[in-house]
Amino acid sequence: MLDKYITPVIKPLLTPVVSLLHKRNITADQLTFYGFLVGMLAVPLLAFQLWYWALAAIVVNRILDGLDGALARYANQSSSAGGFLDITLDFLFYAAIPLGFIFADPELNGTAGAVLLATFIGTGSSFLAFAIAAEKFKIDKPQFKYKSFYYLNGLTEGTETIALFVAFCLWPQSFSWLALLFSFACMITIFTRIHGGYNTLKEQEASLQESELSLESSSHINTVEGTEAKND
Repeated sequence: MLDKYITPVIKPLLTPVVSLLHKRNITADQLTFYGFLVGMLAVPLLAFQLWYWALAAIVVNRILDGLDGALARYANQSSSAGGFLDITLDFLFYAAIPLGFIFADPELNGTAGAVLLATFIGTGSSFLAFAIAAEKFKIDKPQFKYKSFYYLNGLTEGTETIALFVAFCLWPQSFSWLALLFSFACMITIFTRIHGGYNTLKEQEASLQESELSLESSSHINTVEGTEAKND
């Protein structure tokens, strides 16, 4: 929900750093991979309840995640392979953070963490499933031209998720109720994405069928007119 407002503000701030990285021959895929490794360090740190160290790893991961796409565009290195790597590692990172809190206190955090992970699967699958169909129909994405995949708006997106992770680290004793509250918001996102995505794709399919029928009709009329012209 907040991504479309936050990203345009952050993008210009990344340009000087991106320029320096490009001069050092650092690639976007390298940033993606090493950012993921740093982010995964948060899992053992959370398990040992080193909350602020885990928060630092999460923040570094998100900074590098913002830089990799900006670097790819700056260096004209944007690719489907890079986009695939980025989104896959992002989803693995998102799932790993609740797991770290479950490891930290399975009895207290286990149920809420499991519910959160289940709703993460719902938001992620609805996002990716629509992206595949949107690519087929060439659906425009004016609000998210900087993304490798089509983003179907939702209540819980990247900005909200990172804010949640920060809150987890600052108030780990409140993990359970924060996780359940965010899970409810994710459920709303899942419902709106399924409802909106289904209806959008149905409209696209109906429009495509109308276009095909119109072309067939035009072709038939032209054939008939051509035949009549020959007979004359």
